[in-house]
Amino acid sequence: MDAQVLERTDRAPAARSASRRREHVFYMGMAIAIVATVFVGFAPTYYLRSFSGRDALMPLLHLHGFVFTSWIVLLMVQTSLVAANRVDLHRRLGIAGAVIAALMVAVGLLTAVTRAKQGAAPPGGPPSLVFLAVPFVDMLIFPTLVSAGFYFRRRPDVHKRLMLLATISILAAAIARLPLGTLLQAGPPAFFGLTDIFIVALIIYDLITRRRIHRATAVGGLLIIVSQPLRLMLAGTAAWMSFATWLTSWVG
Repeated sequence: MDAQVLERTDRAPAARSASRRREHVFYMGMAIAIVATVFVGFAPTYYLRSFSGRDALMPLLHLHGFVFTSWIVLLMVQTSLVAANRVDLHRRLGIAGAVIAALMVAVGLLTAVTRAKQGAAPPGGPPSLVFLAVPFVDMLIFPTLVSAGFYFRRRPDVHKRLMLLATISILAAAIARLPLGTLLQAGPPAFFGLTDIFIVALIIYDLITRRRIHRATAVGGLLIIVSQPLRLMLAGTAAWMSFATWLTSWVG
């Protein structure tokens, strides 16, 4: 009996080490996939715009691109630090994450409202004031998940899932710009569905490693998925149009 206990004790550190390696591989893989998605999606209109002969962007759009890119870069850095066991530095950079997240909400809302007033909308999509519901709700879901992630910062299993889901919640804009031809012509339902693939990946990871879906994955993922059809339903109402008209009246 004592020998069996000792054998299990000897195996425990190895099992924990293997579990940490799987965790690092998964979150690094997700971070790399997100970085690639954002770069490919926005390369023609932002990152490689100078090579495409397009007109220069307005300053607000440059600020929007810089702030949102900073969050994606920080996600990659923070994930790498955890994988390298530099949790101390990861925690210190969390302050920068809070500042960037706050800027994202402010700049994101201002950009969405300004572009809606300018009549900007996806080609073949709904009118700009109707489409405004999509980024507007993004700027509600994102800070909700980020705030919850910071609240649970001492619960790594909860924290990392909520921060990943917060980033997934703003991926639809990049996915909608991917060179996928007719696949994205269906508009919001198509790029929302492709965004949800990232949530499905997290669910599968939970099922493989925990034999159940983590509560943070379930709650955060459900919040994102449920918000997608709800915002499309909201966008077609008279109440939303009145609100959107009032909102855009505040920008020059």
